[in-house]
Amino acid sequence: MSHDRREAGFKRRTRVADALATLLDAAEPHGRTESVPVADADGRVVAEPIDAPAPVPSYDRAAMDGFAVRAEDTFGASDRSPAVLRAAETEAESIAPGEAARVHTGSAVPEGADAVVMIEQVEEVGDEVEAFDAVATGENVGEAGEDVADGQRLFDAGHTLRPSDLGLLKSVGLDAVPVYEPPTVAVIPTGEELVQSDPDPGEVIETNGLTVSRLVERWGGEARYRDVVTDDEDALAAAVEADLDADVVVTTGGSSVGERDLIPEVVDGLGEVLVHGVALKPGHPVCLGVADGTPVVSLPGYPVACIVNAAQFLRPLQKRVGGTTADPFPTRRAVLDRKVPSEPGTRTFARVALDESEGDEEGDAADADDAGLPVATPTRASGSGILSSVALADGWVAVPEPREGFDAGEVVDVEIWEVTP
Repeated sequence: MSHDRREAGFKRRTRVADALATLLDAAEPHGRTESVPVADADGRVVAEPIDAPAPVPSYDRAAMDGFAVRAEDTFGASDRSPAVLRAAETEAESIAPGEAARVHTGSAVPEGADAVVMIEQVEEVGDEVEAFDAVATGENVGEAGEDVADGQRLFDAGHTLRPSDLGLLKSVGLDAVPVYEPPTVAVIPTGEELVQSDPDPGEVIETNGLTVSRLVERWGGEARYRDVVTDDEDALAAAVEADLDADVVVTTGGSSVGERDLIPEVVDGLGEVLVHGVALKPGHPVCLGVADGTPVVSLPGYPVACIVNAAQFLRPLQKRVGGTTADPFPTRRAVLDRKVPSEPGTRTFARVALDESEGDEEGDAADADDAGLPVATPTRASGSGILSSVALADGWVAVPEPREGFDAGEVVDVEIWEVTP
């Protein structure tokens, strides 16, 4: 990094969307796959299309307790004039015309039967069955393949498996599933002032590396949480080089333009700085680059700025190299109880706490449709080093670049970012 860049500071900042597009364009899925048992595949990313090897169910099954019949044998049946059928043997595999066989929900419908009369509409009299309800062909019968057809596409490559998906995979008879290996992310905290405990004056307990490494794991990756590296260019370069076999390298701290902010210069020396300085608050001094083909995300040292940038850049990057894409964060509509300022041209992330008990039941919100919404209270108007403003928040409000903020009383979307894998 040249001294000209240090002197210029961040007079020009890249928009968030442009910075992310540049970063993702420089990354490719790692492509490593493995086969894992279905029971262990929750949260894993499917590596190739999966088709059903068999239908579910594989046979016609009773949808109700009752008697399996030929529908035509019940035509005209009523309370006053029931259809009288012969009782077939218990668990009969087939029935003849004029017969009825006892079935239970989920059991196979005997060959020859095409409908089921519900048990409430049947009376057994000796070796005969009286059906008081006429049923149509297919009534109360689940056909083979009703749930899943033979050869049906279940999941495309890139799908992240959920618990319900695992049940579906098991139901079609699959014991294992092809998935991408979790991406490896090296997390390197930097800064000569950082200690793990018992800080002296001028020292700070290291939290960014811990937080980011756990976010990496929550987002489906394998984190290498490294020891703190001091503010020395050679030491920093050695630390980054040692982890270039990872899919992504993340550093925390030292990403700005001060004399001790050496990471951008290190990345430039090992490869290329793609973006340095993003129109985002808090955390514009993020640095995005590539070293020997490995994406490097250099997060600011202030804890809130570090977390915001990790969510905006590291998460989608990690998802990309892991073979999928990052879903948008879920949102919750809420009414702001105070103004959230923002600088035009900058995307501001305001941390907010939600209070469900203060919903506007009287309809005083800007729109009658907004009555009853929770109230969003900013936990901190500014201060990218105030970690509690994130830890005590329920989410954040993203103010788009064209806006100069949101006014009190406006209805906003709160991104519930921390619960999303």
